[in-house]
Amino acid sequence: MGELKNDIQFLPGVGPKRAALIKRELGINTLEDLIHFYPFRYIDRSSITPIASVSPDVAYVQVRARVVSRNLINIKHLSVMVEDDSGRMEMVFFKGVKWTFDRLEPGREFIFFGKPQLYNGKLNMVHPEVDSPQENTSSRGVLTGVYPSTEKLKAGGITGKVMCKLQSAAISLCLSEITENLPDSIRNGHGLCPLQYAIKNIHFPDDTRALELASRRLKFEELFFLQLSLLKQKYVRSRAVNGIAMPVVGAPFHACYNALPYSLTGAQQRVIREIRSDMASGSQMNRLLQGDVGSGKTMVAVLSCLIAVGNGYQACIMAPTEVLAQQHFANIQKYLAPTGVRCALLTGSTTRKERRPLLEGLASGEIGIIVGTHALIEDTVKYKALGLAVIDEQHRFGVSQRASLWSKGPGQGSSVPPHVLVMTATPIPRTLAMTLYGDLDVSVIDEMPPGRKPVQTMLIGQNRLPGMYRFIKDQIAMGRQAFVVYPMIFINEKMEDVSNVEQGYEDIVKEFPLEEGYKVAIVHGQQSNDEKAFNMKAFVDGRANILVSTTVIEVGVDVPNASVMVIRSAQRFGLSQLHQLRGRVGRGAEKSYCILVKDPKTGAEALKRLELMCSTEDGFEIAEQDMKMRGPGDLEGTQQSGLPVSLNIASLSRDGLLLEEARHCAQDVLDADPSLQSPANAPLLRELRKDKYNIKDYSNIS
Repeated sequence: MGELKNDIQFLPGVGPKRAALIKRELGINTLEDLIHFYPFRYIDRSSITPIASVSPDVAYVQVRARVVSRNLINIKHLSVMVEDDSGRMEMVFFKGVKWTFDRLEPGREFIFFGKPQLYNGKLNMVHPEVDSPQENTSSRGVLTGVYPSTEKLKAGGITGKVMCKLQSAAISLCLSEITENLPDSIRNGHGLCPLQYAIKNIHFPDDTRALELASRRLKFEELFFLQLSLLKQKYVRSRAVNGIAMPVVGAPFHACYNALPYSLTGAQQRVIREIRSDMASGSQMNRLLQGDVGSGKTMVAVLSCLIAVGNGYQACIMAPTEVLAQQHFANIQKYLAPTGVRCALLTGSTTRKERRPLLEGLASGEIGIIVGTHALIEDTVKYKALGLAVIDEQHRFGVSQRASLWSKGPGQGSSVPPHVLVMTATPIPRTLAMTLYGDLDVSVIDEMPPGRKPVQTMLIGQNRLPGMYRFIKDQIAMGRQAFVVYPMIFINEKMEDVSNVEQGYEDIVKEFPLEEGYKVAIVHGQQSNDEKAFNMKAFVDGRANILVSTTVIEVGVDVPNASVMVIRSAQRFGLSQLHQLRGRVGRGAEKSYCILVKDPKTGAEALKRLELMCSTEDGFEIAEQDMKMRGPGDLEGTQQSGLPVSLNIASLSRDGLLLEEARHCAQDVLDADPSLQSPANAPLLRELRKDKYNIKDYSNIS
């Protein structure tokens, strides 16, 4: 391809200096990169507003007016008075003053486009775009694209108008070189316009209909290739990686299941059937298990481990913290009582004396299930036959830590890996799960066990703190406990209004003094592991009434007796994090409460988040809304981060239906032609060979 691969510096109007700036700020190196850098919104330049009708409330306005006078106040300040038949207004310039002064001669007519504002009671525009009427009428289309930008780009002269001119020049040079990368069958089947038409009209739309067609085509294409790359990887792996066939459910499973004092929910039963099917298939299981706080994931994990044990293999459950590992172990011990299966706990705190029999029991196979932290993947830990690895809150483990489990399959170093079940209590919107974990099978526990009481959530200001303290004292008098969570450890001078845990601890101790029988523990990330474990255990065991902490307690602390969760400076937290914190209460038989305390300077967006928290307990609804508010990465005008492939135009929060359509289409293509070898699919194979689709295989726990 001739022009498309050319360096951006050779485009007329760029040159080496501007090219270096564009490369550094936007990552645009070639003309191909440039034409795939899309506007994130559009301004209608079709109408002219009379000056008398201009209001400072509108975002942008376009006026056609004659220059009445120009006043060069100093070398960096130019004031130009303009008028039309309805009135006068001022145009102000602080850059390019001399050139603008020479251009804007009194008596000449121009079209000014910009943001109107009031200054000293009079309307003006600062740095409007200026066109002659002839330039304006010759511009392409009536909708003008607005491109993502930075302060450094603007300072370097790459304004919105300049970017439009560069795009126009690039499209003139490159449009004829753009070739289709979707087969006709896909384009026709999904009503997609040609790629050349889409590229031209995404930058310079002929009208709103042309823009809709262009946008749909480019969004579908991005989402389709993202899903095609993930699904193809999953397809290849499922045939290339042998798994351990576990054909029987086994006696330990039945013994545990039949002894349960309650019935599993329909969602739990469905997920267990999916896991049983995977483990019996002979292919390696790689499944993500999503379930809201309290939905019963641990029970599913235990029964899955017992399937492995019933087939002669071992299982491990790896948790991100010692506290969570200890709680898992305590709960699992109860479930395993009727099975005769030996379970053990291995963490960094396990002494050398305790460790020796554990390691021997794992190597001999005597220990069927081991629960622990990253200690489970140390080189000294040898399994006789590890058949299932369960990873809880997988995002808290580093890549290398998770990869170490891969090599601990049956026979240590065997080419047959263990089955893998990844669990998360952080609800992930479907569209995001299909993308972040598109190469994993996803199971969702979307039903809560019966009898779990809802947590009453309320939002208060700091003026109601005295009443809140009285309420907590009433709860403690009834034998309950309370969490008080802060967003920071120490005071930050730049954020004086944000609560911090050190100051908060002092305040709480004053309100709940030891001499009146109150005991307050504190936990935060700056403490040693021993100090954290000691204070946390005091609260878990009921020796402390109140636990003051940072978000270290977000995941996994199970204290059924805690009935109050107070979150200070709640506006500092994201929705999903607030939901996780709220999930720490409501685990016992008593009614529980979550009190969100906002600071005086809480903004409108943050207030909207907090009010949503008070209106629903559905973690998946909260996750969807969180993504809509904040995006999966950065939203408007920037690439979304954290995804396997960068999305330049599609949005997971807005284009969920299109993503589903694209995924079904990709699945149909692979079902018919798994290796994309048919001539019709040659464009797809060519596109997938580009570097950007070289997606890391998350399924290998790496």
